[in-house]
Amino acid sequence: MDILARIEQRLPHMRPAEQQVAQFIQQDVDLASRLSIQDLAQQAMVSNATITRLAKTLDCQNVRDLKLQLAQSAAVGERFNQDAQTETQHIPEVYQSIHQILQLNAGLISTEVAQAAAQLISGAAHCLVFGVGGGSTVFAQECQHRFFRLSVRSNAYSDPMLMRMTAANVDEQDVILCLSLSGISPDVLTSANIAQEYGAKVIAICPDGDLARSADIHLPICTDESDYIFKPSASRYAMLAAIDILASELAVLNQRKSREKLRRLKLHLDEHRQSNGRMPLGD
Repeated sequence: MDILARIEQRLPHMRPAEQQVAQFIQQDVDLASRLSIQDLAQQAMVSNATITRLAKTLDCQNVRDLKLQLAQSAAVGERFNQDAQTETQHIPEVYQSIHQILQLNAGLISTEVAQAAAQLISGAAHCLVFGVGGGSTVFAQECQHRFFRLSVRSNAYSDPMLMRMTAANVDEQDVILCLSLSGISPDVLTSANIAQEYGAKVIAICPDGDLARSADIHLPICTDESDYIFKPSASRYAMLAAIDILASELAVLNQRKSREKLRRLKLHLDEHRQSNGRMPLGD
């Protein structure tokens, strides 16, 4: 349990003097993490000994450990620590944030890089798609759903152990597609490096970072975290756009085969829906 959660949980059971310090910390975590023990005691109007007792009450090794944990919590960001009431974001603002992230990413992926990535995947015996976490897990599955329509043999993996296991079984004819909104996913990076040891090529869709630098081909994206914490990050639309760019290049690269496979899909979906309109192609 993090330090702020411990303070909230144990506050009612603290001594009055400890409560004063705890409430002072809650009001300004960043300030409390930077104050000396003497200054913290003075600002909270308690004794130095009370600060020491509070540290023990919160299961900290000492006051220094208390300040370190407070600094870590403060680094998360003030907008997550404040208890002020937040107004609902209007629906047009949700669309605006999506538009802004797409504008920010427009032009980051060059045609040459997208085509080079498509060539690698098209010529691969097998494409493994790696992505961990809530967003990238879904994105990895999305890639598999895009690729099978284009006769690309692929499998999506999000479990760290399975990623390592499958990476250890690749060869020079295989390609690894790595997805990361942070660009620093340790499990994805480790699995990609394992695959490279056995000759597989690595394509990464991610911001600049360790994963981008280790990849053979990097399709860059840029994320932009909003101060409004209650709406899912719009940055995931940048990843979806990059996947669409790659899938489109793959389709055009093998357009004769792609057209026939997409025709079959359309035929049987329209038959299932009893429709012949321009409905989404299985989406």
